[in-house]
This record gives sequence, C-alpha cells and structure tokens, in this order.
Amino acid sequence: MTLYIIGLGLEVKGISLRGKKILKSADIKKIYLENYTVDFPYTIKELEKELKIKTVTANRALVESEKLVEMAKNEDVALLIYGSPLMATTHISLINTCRIKKVKYKVLHAGSIFDAIGDSGLSFYKFGKTTSLPKWEKNFEPKSFIDVIKENKSIKAHTLLLVDISLKFEECVKQLKETKFDFGKVILCSRLGIKSNFYYDNLENIDADKVKPPYCIIVLSELSDYERDSINYLIS
Repeated sequence: MTLYIIGLGLEVKGISLRGKKILKSADIKKIYLENYTVDFPYTIKELEKELKIKTVTANRALVESEKLVEMAKNEDVALLIYGSPLMATTHISLINTCRIKKVKYKVLHAGSIFDAIGDSGLSFYKFGKTTSLPKWEKNFEPKSFIDVIKENKSIKAHTLLLVDISLKFEECVKQLKETKFDFGKVILCSRLGIKSNFYYDNLENIDADKVKPPYCIIVLSELSDYERDSINYLIS
C-alpha cells in the first residue's frame, strides 16, 4: 500500500504522464485534492474531466493530520497538489510521518512557480531567499518579509515574494505601502506557467484589473545587462 503525493503542475494538463497513469490505476480508490494553498487557475470540474477521475477535497486539517498516512497502511491513496508537491513544509512533514510509521510513499514531481519564474528573463542564480506576504488581520501585521528583502538586496539578489491566495492585488498594494519600504519598480507575475503575464512598474501604477490569480511579485535588486534586455522584451 502506498501514499502517492502527486504534483499537478501549473496548468490543467501539467501533471506528468506517470502521474496520470497512476491515477487511472484500479488500485487507487481515494484521490484527494489539496485546495487550501493556491487559487486554482481552473475549476475542479475541469481538472476531473481532464484526468477522468473524481476527487475529494483535502483541507489543511486533513493534510496536517496523520489520517492520509493511516489510510495508506491499508490501501493506495493519492494526494494531488498544485504545482510541485514538495515546495511546502507540510508535505515534507507528511513524508517524514510515512517514514516514522513505515508507510510506503511515492512523490511525483511537476512544474512549479520556481520553474516558471524563468519566463521573466531574470537569472535564477540571482534570486535570494524566497519570502511570503500573508494577509494582515487585526493585531496580526507581520513584516518579517521586509527583512528578507533587505537581506537579499544587501547581496544584490532579487526576492520572490509569494502572496497569500486570499489577498487581492489592491489589498496587497495597500499592505506593502504601509510598510514604508521603497520597493521601486517590481515585476508583477500573473498566472505563471499558464498564460504568463508580466508588469514592470511601481506597484501603485499596475492596473489591478489586469492582475489575474495566482500572482506573485519579484522585488528587484541590481540588474545585469541581459536582465535589462529581458525586461525590455517583456514590456515591449
């Protein structure tokens, strides 16, 4: 019996051929779809139609519990994850639980935002630490991501800023303004790997109506000549 942790890639047809084959296996009776870490660029019905399967929604509580691992002791279970499956620490913890409980598991990788970011024309080697912008709530306005950006800038590295899926672009801009940090011109990446769109400007100048989820922001540091050329191609 095996727990299959399967990446879906970035678009509805992004899953690997092997992943698709496993899902069609008669041995797999339970197929779960994680739905809390991303704003899907397609509907669940579109995914199920493409893969010819039926899925069960897996919320955070289920994925972070040991229930999937316990199920996989007695039957094959699949967990579908948007993008590449091991980008979140939750999924690494899931694998560690399998190891502790001696449950077989298999990871099937797929394309992720870290692959598609290359469409920006920036060098992957010039990115520093990745950080996240959460949605602020009352008495919860973490700004630690600014420290990461500053640290990256100190070594002339760009920052990939991942944005909480519940945060609309207008709210995102408002939060970033309240940090009083000078972001300068950024690259806004919309629907990476699906129909990638890039906007190079100051945040307040980017038309919110054009920003489709999922989206992220590249906070730029020092640009090389070829990176400047790439940006010119993006905005030409």
